Amino acid sequence: MIDLLAELIAAIRPTNRFYAHKLRDLNLADLTTPADIRRLPFTTKAELVADQLQHPPYGTNHTEPLERYTRFHQTSGTTTGQPLVWLDTPASWDSLLGIWKEIYATLGLTAKDTLFFPFSFGPFLGFWSGFEGAARLGLRVLSGGGMSSTARLKFLIRHGATVVFATPTYAGHLVEVAEREGISLKDSAVRMIVVAGEPGGNIPATRARIEAGWGATVIDHYGLTETGPIALESLDDPGGLAILPQACLAEVIDPATLEPAETGELVLTTLARRACPVIRYRTGDLVRRAPGVSTITRLDGGILGRADEMVQVRGNNLYPSAIEAIVRRWPDVTEYRATVDCTGPLAGLRLEIETDRPDAARDIARAIQDELLFRADVTVLPPGTLPRFEMKAKRWIIQR
Repeated sequence: MIDLLAELIAAIRPTNRFYAHKLRDLNLADLTTPADIRRLPFTTKAELVADQLQHPPYGTNHTEPLERYTRFHQTSGTTTGQPLVWLDTPASWDSLLGIWKEIYATLGLTAKDTLFFPFSFGPFLGFWSGFEGAARLGLRVLSGGGMSSTARLKFLIRHGATVVFATPTYAGHLVEVAEREGISLKDSAVRMIVVAGEPGGNIPATRARIEAGWGATVIDHYGLTETGPIALESLDDPGGLAILPQACLAEVIDPATLEPAETGELVLTTLARRACPVIRYRTGDLVRRAPGVSTITRLDGGILGRADEMVQVRGNNLYPSAIEAIVRRWPDVTEYRATVDCTGPLAGLRLEIETDRPDAARDIARAIQDELLFRADVTVLPPGTLPRFEMKAKRWIIQR
């Protein structure tokens, strides 16, 4: 892997203005062992956003002339407030499709499968690359853009979809819609739900809820616009994410000390996407590396949360996934919203849940107190009150 890293740097440094500056003092002869990657500087999303603001609209992280770039995508902009634009050449785009080919082979998909992507893709990279990668491989692919959720369910049943790609939130929402409309997802041909875009696929209660509603197996997947597809849950070893070695080098660091850690922030270096690389990219995602291995090949429990989403509530460190894991144990709770009030000396949590069972508030408040060691104000709302999401859910409100 260290040889591939040296090849990447040698290839991009002469023409990539962004990394030519960052790596100007690096001697490639110093890269001889995997530990030497720590000689390289980190890359942050804030740096990339600043570069694109200073050199609009695409920045300087390009190894080839701009006229050779044919694909445009961008992030949601939820972390920095400014969407991050990403361009690919045909060659760099093909590298992503090649990784998707490996993903589909690992999942055991064949020409007998029909894949369904039940939403409009917009400028987001993940589902575009997954859709095109499947078509390139010869799999039948269906897009559900421009349809209502009810129409999408009827569409996937009519056309015999066997694999559905969605965020965990939207996969769960389709279960809710199907129940309301009297549609039996368990009688459909769907055998697998591949989820990505947010934590959930590796949260046991969320996974169980989706699998029970669909009568299908949930597989977790992870990727970023800045990196492409990176990791996939193994069919033989569930409960985590296996790093795709052809895609990247992975590190886990303590966000405070920047030293290697067992649990901490995921840092990625792309290997094949040379036209628009990232080197030691701080993803902001919190993970736990599998113990006892020198090379990071597995993330136990998948994505645990976001470093910037951690809040202190009554003196306890709290991540959204902890509340998700509790709330999803109650099947009658269809949706929820959390508000953290940080305006006083001690932050408090107000949780709104959708259910027709008043006792649910008492049950969930008790579980939070027993397991997370603080009291939460839990309020019941009628079903259908809270917003629904197709892509990443926005359930958390922080009042500062």
